[in-house]
Amino acid sequence: MSTEAVARSPSAALRARLPHPIVDADAHVLEGEFVLRDFIKQVGGARLLERFEETRKTKRTAPHRRMFWAAPSGKFTLDRATAMLPRLYRERLGEAGVDFAVVYTTYGLDVMQMQDDELRPAVCRALNMMYAEMFRDVGDRLTPSAMIPMHTPAEAIRELEFAVKELGLKSATIASEVRRPVPEVLRDAPHLARFTQRVYSLTIDSPHDYDPFWAKCVELKVAPTAHSGSQTTARRQSHSNFVYNRLGSFGVGGEHLCRSMFLGGVPKRFPALNVGFLEGGVAWACALYNDLFEFWEKRNVDWLKEHMDPAKLDMDLMAQMFERWGDARLTPDYIRAHPDLYNAKLDEDRSRLDDFAACGIAKEEDIRDLFVPNFYFGCEADDRMTACAFDSRLNHMGAKLKAVFSSDIGHWDVPDMTRVLTDAWKLVERKLITEDDFEAFTFRNPVMLHARMNPDFFKGTAVESDVTRLLAEPSATRQAGAA
Repeated sequence: MSTEAVARSPSAALRARLPHPIVDADAHVLEGEFVLRDFIKQVGGARLLERFEETRKTKRTAPHRRMFWAAPSGKFTLDRATAMLPRLYRERLGEAGVDFAVVYTTYGLDVMQMQDDELRPAVCRALNMMYAEMFRDVGDRLTPSAMIPMHTPAEAIRELEFAVKELGLKSATIASEVRRPVPEVLRDAPHLARFTQRVYSLTIDSPHDYDPFWAKCVELKVAPTAHSGSQTTARRQSHSNFVYNRLGSFGVGGEHLCRSMFLGGVPKRFPALNVGFLEGGVAWACALYNDLFEFWEKRNVDWLKEHMDPAKLDMDLMAQMFERWGDARLTPDYIRAHPDLYNAKLDEDRSRLDDFAACGIAKEEDIRDLFVPNFYFGCEADDRMTACAFDSRLNHMGAKLKAVFSSDIGHWDVPDMTRVLTDAWKLVERKLITEDDFEAFTFRNPVMLHARMNPDFFKGTAVESDVTRLLAEPSATRQAGAA
């Protein structure tokens, strides 16, 4: 980074005043498809490359308004080149005020939902091989995140092991959900199946048990980070308006995964597992966290049995009220003849009343202790709602959720990378968060997302000494000890 560039960069000037490094939890690479083709051919040969080309043609004709004009241009052309060239990326990272960045896919956001069960894992592998080669010489400032296909636990485990053990990658990108054709259509009218879709959770009511994959993440010391939204699903299928499709998409995807993992008991069974939910902000997570308390208060099994059991309905009192306040239709005889009104479900299976059974919630503190330590939420620099994460007055039990600074450098919403850190700093200037919150947002939380599981994640990087000091602090030791 030249002295002149530093002088022009507001973010570099801000970084120089801060007493801590800046770790970017979610920057992006812009892949060259012409290069990816070579790796696909290396993985699967000419036959698979030909299938890949056919898939690309089909995608372009899909009735869905896709992202367009999605990377910097004009006077920001240098930023587009930066996101494509890791050595230039490394050179200019300081202009963004960033000391170290985890770099995520752009191309692979679509690959994660490919329906071809041979092509999907092959393209993920090709991307990972390409990333390992591209970022080989810049590991002190940048590290790429591996693409992990999630349609089955077996394919996920295979690629995670390859990415970590063979390629040396340290971060993993997963989809927040699995999309498949509707099974009945696939069976009865396979030629129409591609026009249908069913969305599956990775936990609740999933056709697969993903616990072996979560266990493998813990074994390999990798925090899975979900980086996919809900575009192309039913409520985001406009063929004419991209913004309509994109608004809230990553938040919806993250909420779906987080909700299913929590109620599916994943944090209970795997307390060492960190999970990141990227690019959707944290406002949805604050809503989910607080909703869990409010739902548990009225839907915990003890409350249900005491106050909602239809068998305890006082029919004599009901008949008296209908006698006094009813009419020709709402009579005492009517209510006695219909005791199962209003979803009473007198035949409900009482062994399945507890929707919180998998996560083992016995008291309010259990919600906090399973949610707050394990989940991290990627927030872009200009996201005003990041402040919700740090508002202990708002969140039940005074919690502060783990928002992580996620620049999104390389994409349309960051046309000027030299202003990304100053955009985030506006939260401090407007007194929406404190300087200590800002340090947590831009340093402590992004570090602990990965280092809580892998204390060596930042070894050999530009921030190694600062991370070592952070991990030596008593609060960080307690967090790491939970792993």
